[in-house]
Amino acid sequence: GKSIVAAAICAALAARGERVAAFKPVVTGLDDPPGEWPRDHELLAAAAGSGQAPADVTPATFGPPLSPHYAAELDGVELDPAALVEAAYTAAAATGILICEGVGGLLVPLTPSYSVRDLAVELGLPVVIAARTGLGTINHTLLTIEAARTAGLTVAGVVMTPWPEFPEAIERSNRRTIEQIGGV
Repeated sequence: GKSIVAAAICAALAARGERVAAFKPVVTGLDDPPGEWPRDHELLAAAAGSGQAPADVTPATFGPPLSPHYAAELDGVELDPAALVEAAYTAAAATGILICEGVGGLLVPLTPSYSVRDLAVELGLPVVIAARTGLGTINHTLLTIEAARTAGLTVAGVVMTPWPEFPEAIERSNRRTIEQIGGV
């Protein structure tokens, strides 16, 4: 969901003539065969339409489909938060508009002491939360909203994905409940 939402935002901005850069600090799971969609950094590079190479979108990639901090540990490296922030600023410098996709959720560790949320705070970007539509999404999404706001992040919205062509009552209720309780 996150990659599709981020790519859709990039593509929409590019379609209206904006120059946009995409950024995702880490991609794991490259050992797995590609699925229906291109790999995250490849999809984001193509959607941004600004000539970015996938390596410009994502400075750190790992084979195993694991949490970034653990994938890095198994590879014998530790991700450098300052280098990730610098890579994001470098990506944004060419266009002025940066769409940054997280890795997992806000509290996923990039290092043992630095999370996706820490990176979001340093970048100071508003947050768009990609949420599932079905059972369990209310708690998960409201916790994510709370974790973002507790850190001082602005929650710009929640995108429930994939939204079905013919949503059932639970999906409509989940959307309404998250909107009302979460104030989004």
